[in-house]
Amino acid sequence: MIEIQDLTKVFADGASRVTALDNVSLKVETGDIYGIIGMSGAGKSTLLRCLSLLETPTAGRVLLDGQDLAAMTGAALRGARRKMGVVFQGYNLLMQKTVAENVAFPLKLEKGWDKAKTAARVAQLLDLVALSDKAASYPAQLSGGQKQRVAI
Repeated sequence: MIEIQDLTKVFADGASRVTALDNVSLKVETGDIYGIIGMSGAGKSTLLRCLSLLETPTAGRVLLDGQDLAAMTGAALRGARRKMGVVFQGYNLLMQKTVAENVAFPLKLEKGWDKAKTAARVAQLLDLVALSDKAASYPAQLSGGQKQRVAI
């Protein structure tokens, strides 16, 4: 479970201050999938960056299974981040890699990865997002929605 408690993020540049998040609280139960929507500049990307601690909140807490992410460092924080999936607007796909290679990339970063198990997991994941037929395609050959599903 992910819980956000009273999250605030203020960007300050000299005398200028912009409050991107103001006292946001929410709970995401294990297995739930949420989409964050809103107008441009509403703080959606800032919320996701704070959720994964890519951005340090000004105030508030982000808890993963009851543990405060801000209290974690190094391997513990990396392990916590692996338990959550955050997909940003920009997809962040490797354009020179196929869909299957993009999905396999983070799996290959795991300690002791196995080529056969990785290939089986890639096939399973592509089937889950209805992209099995696009495994050999490159991101430039996909629609925006297909790119989003590869990123997921």
